[in-house]
Amino acid sequence: MNKKRVVVGISGGVDSGVAAYVLQQQGYDVVGLFMRNWHDTTGLKSAACSYEDDILFAEMVANKLGILLHEVDLSGPYRKRVIDYLFKEYEAGRTPNPDVLCNREIKFDAFAEEALKLGADFLATGHYCRKESIETDGVIRHRLLAGLDDNKDQSYFLCQLNQKQLETALFPIGELTKPEVRQIAREQNLANADRKDSQGICFVGKVDLPTFLQQQLAAKEGDVIEIPPDSALVRDMDDLFSLAKPYAFTPELGDSVGKHKGAHFYTVGQRKGLNIGGKPEPLFVIGTDVVKNILYVGQGQNHPLLFKQALFIRNEDMHWIRPDLALANGEERDFLFRIRYRQKLQEGTLFMKDDGGYVHFKDPQRAVVSGQFAAFYQNDELIGSGVIHN
Repeated sequence: MNKKRVVVGISGGVDSGVAAYVLQQQGYDVVGLFMRNWHDTTGLKSAACSYEDDILFAEMVANKLGILLHEVDLSGPYRKRVIDYLFKEYEAGRTPNPDVLCNREIKFDAFAEEALKLGADFLATGHYCRKESIETDGVIRHRLLAGLDDNKDQSYFLCQLNQKQLETALFPIGELTKPEVRQIAREQNLANADRKDSQGICFVGKVDLPTFLQQQLAAKEGDVIEIPPDSALVRDMDDLFSLAKPYAFTPELGDSVGKHKGAHFYTVGQRKGLNIGGKPEPLFVIGTDVVKNILYVGQGQNHPLLFKQALFIRNEDMHWIRPDLALANGEERDFLFRIRYRQKLQEGTLFMKDDGGYVHFKDPQRAVVSGQFAAFYQNDELIGSGVIHN
């Protein structure tokens, strides 16, 4: 009987290495595939190019496990589908999540196509999440579940996957914790057992964001306006539509306290990079206006205008991992929500209206950022997600 072939995305990190090992132990025919998605080092905080280190570790792991390692350059589609989107969103005053886009557009699309060329029956990654397939109404449905390690659960990064992508996906370490993964790597003498986890933009690395963005977005000086906490921007707490709207900041509501180098370089909730002192409490970004190039800030991490009770997702930006559980116009359902990676799940209700989905949270949420993804869960299953239009 022929073994099922699994192509594993080997990145050089410990998670993908152990994923390959676990699949071997489960009896699969395992093949490694290393992606190179980025060549430019502009804006990188480390002068060293991580590619050389990554491919070296990937080769050492593959040799240790006795598996073939192939390499593919996907820098073309990565730039077009992820990085160009990132520039476009920042220019429009939104803050995208390139890791979510990278998974949807590259790892489970362009990369999956390359895996098929290698005869793959399945595609595996080192994500800390789980998949379960069930049958409902005579149809096989694929459930995307949170990883068992609460500290490392990465299901949020996969919130834009669809049923077709999940059908052939395997997540071998979703049942393990990070310490268990490292212990397995040490026991198998994998070279990357104690290698640090990667940080920064997916496949680019840790960057100085303004420097990176200035590849396409020009710096331009503008005013920083401080908004007092008792500003008149009040909301009707009984009006869901009002609660989900962006705050209508204007310069007349506050005082100019400094200059910035471009409103599109900043995001709501940001503290670093303002370089404005002399205040009783640190300043945080509470709003941006990229059209007028104005940055609005407020004192203290608990400034009331840093919080919102609701958010809005346009119909065209609503995505259901489980289409059979999708809400129709006029329906509502309680979910657990996450609006950024590592955030604890938050209670709330999703209301589907003519123009899209409105999420009303039980507790006000800090730094609800336009362009990010709001993911919604039932218990530990990720049901869907959408781009925040805030």
